[in-house]
Amino acid sequence: MDISKRIAEMKQQPGFNENVGMILIHNGTVRAWSRANNKKTVVALEVTPDLEKIEAIRQEFLKREGIFDIVTEALSGRFLPGDDLLYLIVAGDIRENIKPVLAELLDRVKAEAITKKEIMAD
Repeated sequence: MDISKRIAEMKQQPGFNENVGMILIHNGTVRAWSRANNKKTVVALEVTPDLEKIEAIRQEFLKREGIFDIVTEALSGRFLPGDDLLYLIVAGDIRENIKPVLAELLDRVKAEAITKKEIMAD
């Protein structure tokens, strides 16, 4: 995803100027170590997102107070450390409304809609 391009597109939406005072972004990448396996070296990560579930979660969070728009992009396949794999963009009125939405959205998407398998070094 070209984050700058997606934000520029968002800014063209009717109502953006009147309703948005903050945009927060999550750009998830592959770590070179395992969180679950005592920091063992990860050489690749296989990821399968449930895009329908992610969209359902996005729709739920769009109803939150102060939220103008949410963009999600979850990539599927085999990735190497440093590769991008999950983008979340949350735009809305004030930080008290936006910060918790990004945090909760991220946690829900990761817990409910993404399956991953770490490929470890020998």
